[in-house]
Amino acid sequence: MIRRRSHPEASVSARRTEAFTDGVFAIAATLLVLGLTDQSLGTVRTNDDLAEGLLALAHPVFSFVISFLILCVMWMTHVRQFEWIVRIDDTGMWLNNARLLLVVLVPFTSSLNTSYDDLLLGRILLPINFFLAIVVGWLQWVWAVRSGATVDLTPDDARRLGRAGLSAVVISAGAVALSPWVGSLAFLLFALDGPLTRRLRGADAPVAPATSSPTDGGVEGRG
Repeated sequence: MIRRRSHPEASVSARRTEAFTDGVFAIAATLLVLGLTDQSLGTVRTNDDLAEGLLALAHPVFSFVISFLILCVMWMTHVRQFEWIVRIDDTGMWLNNARLLLVVLVPFTSSLNTSYDDLLLGRILLPINFFLAIVVGWLQWVWAVRSGATVDLTPDDARRLGRAGLSAVVISAGAVALSPWVGSLAFLLFALDGPLTRRLRGADAPVAPATSSPTDGGVEGRG
Protein backbone atom coordinates (compact mmCIF):
# COMPACT_ATOMS: atom_id res chain seq x y z
CA MET A 1 0.00 0.00 0.00
CA ILE A 2 1.18 3.53 -0.74
CA ARG A 3 -0.10 6.96 0.05
CA ARG A 4 -1.91 8.82 -2.70
CA ARG A 5 0.06 11.49 -4.52
CA SER A 6 -0.85 13.89 -7.26
CA HIS A 7 0.59 12.85 -10.64
CA PRO A 8 0.12 13.95 -14.24
CA GLU A 9 -3.15 12.72 -15.72
CA ALA A 10 -1.22 11.02 -18.54
CA SER A 11 0.38 8.59 -16.10
CA VAL A 12 -1.17 5.43 -14.67
CA SER A 13 -0.47 3.07 -11.79
CA ALA A 14 2.81 1.22 -12.19
CA ARG A 15 1.49 -1.99 -10.66
CA ARG A 16 0.43 -3.69 -13.91
CA THR A 17 3.75 -2.77 -15.54
CA GLU A 18 5.53 -4.22 -12.52
CA ALA A 19 3.59 -7.50 -12.73
CA PHE A 20 4.13 -7.81 -16.50
CA THR A 21 7.86 -7.24 -16.03
CA ASP A 22 8.03 -9.92 -13.33
CA GLY A 23 6.46 -12.41 -15.72
CA VAL A 24 8.81 -11.62 -18.58
CA PHE A 25 11.87 -11.98 -16.35
CA ALA A 26 10.58 -15.34 -15.11
CA ILE A 27 10.00 -16.65 -18.63
CA ALA A 28 13.39 -15.45 -19.89
CA ALA A 29 15.17 -17.07 -16.95
CA THR A 30 13.31 -20.34 -17.55
CA LEU A 31 14.07 -20.41 -21.29
CA LEU A 32 17.79 -20.25 -20.56
CA VAL A 33 17.81 -23.95 -19.77
CA LEU A 34 16.86 -24.77 -23.36
CA GLY A 35 20.43 -23.90 -24.30
CA LEU A 36 21.52 -26.92 -22.26
CA THR A 37 18.95 -29.32 -23.66
CA ASP A 38 20.19 -28.55 -27.18
CA GLN A 39 23.70 -29.78 -26.32
CA SER A 40 24.73 -33.24 -27.43
CA LEU A 41 26.38 -35.69 -25.05
CA GLY A 42 27.78 -37.66 -27.98
CA THR A 43 27.52 -41.42 -28.08
CA VAL A 44 26.85 -42.69 -24.57
CA ARG A 45 27.19 -46.41 -23.86
CA THR A 46 28.87 -46.44 -20.45
CA ASN A 47 29.03 -44.36 -17.29
CA ASP A 48 32.43 -43.11 -18.40
CA ASP A 49 30.96 -41.91 -21.71
CA LEU A 50 28.23 -40.05 -19.82
CA ALA A 51 30.74 -38.51 -17.41
CA GLU A 52 32.89 -37.30 -20.31
CA GLY A 53 29.84 -35.89 -22.07
CA LEU A 54 28.77 -34.02 -18.95
CA LEU A 55 32.28 -32.64 -18.44
CA ALA A 56 32.19 -31.36 -22.01
CA LEU A 57 29.13 -29.32 -21.00
CA ALA A 58 31.14 -27.33 -18.45
CA HIS A 59 31.11 -24.16 -20.55
CA PRO A 60 27.39 -24.33 -21.47
CA VAL A 61 26.51 -24.95 -17.82
CA PHE A 62 28.68 -22.03 -16.71
CA SER A 63 27.04 -19.74 -19.28
CA PHE A 64 23.60 -20.89 -18.13
CA VAL A 65 24.34 -20.32 -14.45
CA ILE A 66 25.98 -16.92 -14.93
CA SER A 67 23.23 -15.70 -17.28
CA PHE A 68 20.57 -16.86 -14.82
CA LEU A 69 22.27 -15.11 -11.92
CA ILE A 70 22.69 -11.83 -13.84
CA LEU A 71 19.02 -11.94 -14.83
CA CYS A 72 18.24 -12.41 -11.13
CA VAL A 73 20.33 -9.35 -10.27
CA MET A 74 18.49 -7.33 -12.92
CA TRP A 75 15.13 -8.52 -11.60
CA MET A 76 16.12 -7.58 -8.05
CA THR A 77 17.00 -4.10 -9.32
CA HIS A 78 13.58 -3.91 -11.00
CA VAL A 79 11.89 -4.91 -7.73
CA ARG A 80 13.77 -2.25 -5.77
CA GLN A 81 12.99 0.43 -8.35
CA PHE A 82 9.28 -0.30 -8.26
CA GLU A 83 9.24 0.03 -4.49
CA TRP A 84 9.60 3.74 -5.29
CA ILE A 85 7.98 4.07 -8.74
CA VAL A 86 4.22 4.35 -8.28
CA ARG A 87 3.08 5.99 -11.53
CA ILE A 88 4.23 5.47 -15.09
CA ASP A 89 3.63 7.36 -18.33
CA ASP A 90 4.12 6.38 -21.98
CA THR A 91 7.83 7.18 -21.88
CA GLY A 92 8.31 5.03 -18.81
CA MET A 93 6.36 2.17 -20.36
CA TRP A 94 8.43 2.22 -23.55
CA LEU A 95 11.67 2.35 -21.60
CA ASN A 96 10.46 -0.69 -19.67
CA ASN A 97 9.44 -2.41 -22.91
CA ALA A 98 12.88 -1.73 -24.39
CA ARG A 99 14.53 -3.33 -21.36
CA LEU A 100 12.22 -6.36 -21.62
CA LEU A 101 13.03 -6.71 -25.33
CA LEU A 102 16.67 -7.04 -24.36
CA VAL A 103 15.83 -9.39 -21.50
CA VAL A 104 13.95 -11.84 -23.74
CA LEU A 105 16.93 -11.85 -26.12
CA VAL A 106 19.19 -13.23 -23.38
CA PRO A 107 18.34 -16.92 -23.97
CA PHE A 108 19.22 -16.46 -27.65
CA THR A 109 22.51 -14.62 -27.09
CA SER A 110 23.34 -17.07 -24.31
CA SER A 111 22.91 -19.98 -26.76
CA LEU A 112 25.22 -18.18 -29.21
CA ASN A 113 27.77 -17.78 -26.44
CA THR A 114 27.54 -21.49 -25.76
CA SER A 115 27.69 -22.71 -29.36
CA TYR A 116 30.10 -20.20 -30.90
CA ASP A 117 32.45 -19.18 -28.09
CA ASP A 118 35.37 -19.77 -30.45
CA LEU A 119 34.19 -16.80 -32.55
CA LEU A 120 34.45 -13.16 -31.55
CA LEU A 121 30.75 -12.43 -32.10
CA GLY A 122 29.81 -15.52 -30.15
CA ARG A 123 31.79 -14.24 -27.17
CA ILE A 124 30.68 -10.60 -27.17
CA LEU A 125 26.97 -10.63 -28.06
CA LEU A 126 25.79 -11.89 -24.66
CA PRO A 127 27.82 -9.28 -22.69
CA ILE A 128 26.57 -6.56 -25.05
CA ASN A 129 23.00 -7.80 -24.56
CA PHE A 130 23.33 -7.54 -20.77
CA PHE A 131 25.07 -4.16 -20.98
CA LEU A 132 22.27 -2.62 -23.07
CA ALA A 133 19.55 -4.08 -20.84
CA ILE A 134 21.25 -2.72 -17.71
CA VAL A 135 21.76 0.71 -19.28
CA VAL A 136 18.07 0.93 -20.23
CA GLY A 137 17.14 -0.11 -16.68
CA TRP A 138 19.27 2.70 -15.29
CA LEU A 139 17.73 5.18 -17.75
CA GLN A 140 14.31 4.10 -16.54
CA TRP A 141 15.28 5.11 -13.01
CA VAL A 142 16.56 8.47 -14.26
CA TRP A 143 13.24 8.97 -16.05
CA ALA A 144 11.27 8.04 -12.92
CA VAL A 145 13.09 10.53 -10.74
CA ARG A 146 12.92 13.40 -13.25
CA SER A 147 9.26 12.80 -14.11
CA GLY A 148 8.11 12.73 -10.49
CA ALA A 149 7.02 9.10 -10.70
CA THR A 150 8.62 8.17 -7.37
CA VAL A 151 7.14 8.50 -3.91
CA ASP A 152 8.65 9.30 -0.49
CA LEU A 153 12.13 9.83 -1.93
CA THR A 154 14.22 12.92 -1.29
CA PRO A 155 16.31 14.36 -4.15
CA ASP A 156 19.47 13.38 -2.29
CA ASP A 157 18.31 9.79 -1.84
CA ALA A 158 17.29 9.65 -5.51
CA ARG A 159 20.78 10.74 -6.56
CA ARG A 160 22.37 8.17 -4.26
CA LEU A 161 20.23 5.38 -5.68
CA GLY A 162 21.05 6.56 -9.19
CA ARG A 163 24.77 6.43 -8.44
CA ALA A 164 24.35 2.96 -6.95
CA GLY A 165 22.63 1.84 -10.15
CA LEU A 166 25.70 2.83 -12.13
CA SER A 167 27.57 -0.07 -10.51
CA ALA A 168 25.98 -2.65 -12.82
CA VAL A 169 26.49 -0.34 -15.82
CA VAL A 170 30.21 -0.02 -15.11
CA ILE A 171 30.66 -3.73 -14.44
CA SER A 172 28.72 -4.83 -17.53
CA ALA A 173 30.80 -2.42 -19.64
CA GLY A 174 33.91 -4.05 -18.20
CA ALA A 175 32.53 -7.48 -19.09
CA VAL A 176 32.01 -6.34 -22.69
CA ALA A 177 35.59 -5.06 -22.84
CA LEU A 178 37.06 -8.30 -21.48
CA SER A 179 34.80 -10.78 -23.27
CA PRO A 180 36.80 -10.91 -26.56
CA TRP A 181 39.69 -12.43 -24.60
CA VAL A 182 38.09 -14.40 -21.75
CA GLY A 183 34.52 -14.99 -22.95
CA SER A 184 31.96 -15.79 -20.25
CA LEU A 185 34.61 -15.54 -17.53
CA ALA A 186 34.24 -11.76 -17.88
CA PHE A 187 30.92 -12.07 -16.06
CA LEU A 188 32.80 -12.91 -12.88
CA LEU A 189 33.24 -9.14 -12.59
CA PHE A 190 29.68 -9.06 -11.28
CA ALA A 191 31.04 -10.41 -7.99
CA LEU A 192 32.14 -6.79 -7.46
CA ASP A 193 28.61 -5.44 -7.87
CA GLY A 194 27.72 -5.45 -4.17
CA PRO A 195 30.84 -3.67 -2.90
CA LEU A 196 30.82 -1.16 -5.78
CA THR A 197 27.12 -0.43 -5.26
CA ARG A 198 27.71 0.36 -1.59
CA ARG A 199 30.71 2.51 -2.52
CA LEU A 200 28.81 4.56 -5.10
CA ARG A 201 25.79 4.91 -2.84
CA GLY A 202 27.98 6.34 -0.13
CA ALA A 203 25.62 5.52 2.72
CA ASP A 204 22.88 3.14 3.81
CA ALA A 205 20.07 2.73 1.31
CA PRO A 206 16.90 4.74 1.99
CA VAL A 207 14.07 2.68 3.44
CA ALA A 208 11.32 1.80 0.96
CA PRO A 209 7.87 3.33 1.50
CA ALA A 210 6.12 1.77 4.45
CA THR A 211 3.11 -0.42 3.82
CA SER A 212 -0.18 -0.24 5.63
CA SER A 213 -3.12 -2.58 6.04
CA PRO A 214 -6.00 -2.62 3.50
CA THR A 215 -8.34 -1.23 6.15
CA ASP A 216 -6.33 1.95 6.63
CA GLY A 217 -7.76 5.11 5.13
CA GLY A 218 -6.06 7.26 2.50
CA VAL A 219 -4.08 4.53 0.79
CA GLU A 220 -3.98 3.06 -2.68
CA GLY A 221 -3.43 -0.68 -3.27
CA ARG A 222 -0.18 -1.82 -4.78
CA GLY A 223 -1.65 -4.90 -6.34
